[in-house]
Amino acid sequence: MSEVVVVSGNPRPGSRTRVLAESVGAAVARRERVSSPAVVDLAEYGPALLAPDDVRVAGGLARARAARVLVVATPTYKGSYTGVLKVFLDGLPHQGLAGVVAVPVTVGANREQAEQSGRHLRGLLAELGAEVRPGLAVTEADLADPGLAEEYVAGLVGRV
Repeated sequence: MSEVVVVSGNPRPGSRTRVLAESVGAAVARRERVSSPAVVDLAEYGPALLAPDDVRVAGGLARARAARVLVVATPTYKGSYTGVLKVFLDGLPHQGLAGVVAVPVTVGANREQAEQSGRHLRGLLAELGAEVRPGLAVTEADLADPGLAEEYVAGLVGRV
């Protein structure tokens, strides 16, 4: 399993959220001097997220649980994280992310939206037992900044 795993919680394939999440994951991997991150893109699962025994979903959950660093990214939907992300994370058992460092990444139309969904996501990840780091909350306009991920990861104190 990968030391760094990226979960993209955007229901649209090829989203800008995924691109940002992969950039953050790659920056974390470079900083920690580990291999490139594995990516779990929830848009690829579609209705399978609701199938209790889907092998691909189970594999994604296993990758998330085995990560040392888990980058979890979502656009803001109705003031919080996406439903597909919630359904996916609901597949984890109590304290299913214990021992995992979680890095929340949220995207909103404006700063307030991004920060609000970040607070909700941080709470969910903490409830699952993850060691949650300060998140990256960005506006859609900020997504064009090519140095955003590197700058954010450089600002994280100590090892991730």
